[in-house]
Amino acid sequence: MALTESIQYDKIEVVGPYKVVQVRKATIIKKDDVEITRSFHRYILEPGTLDASSNLVDNPLNKEPDGVTAIPDEVKIICNAVWTADVKSAFKAKLIADSTEE
Repeated sequence: MALTESIQYDKIEVVGPYKVVQVRKATIIKKDDVEITRSFHRYILEPGTLDASSNLVDNPLNKEPDGVTAIPDEVKIICNAVWTADVKSAFKAKLIADSTEE
């Protein structure tokens, strides 16, 4: 009776004008190679954040939002492909506009 756990990144979606990347991570538990449970966790990645001087700081793509798990290479490749200079400029403008509304 061997229990095993594995992780699959089974959905990676690019959404909206600012190319937010949505990731679904499946945790799969198997008993003797037969799946007995599957649970999902979702998170999003945005192109960056604003610093105190309203400069866009690129998302470093080093850790998932849990702060521990490394972001898989396949997710990094997609982020780097869709987060063009134009997308980052538009996202920065949106963040600045949002911060002045508060």
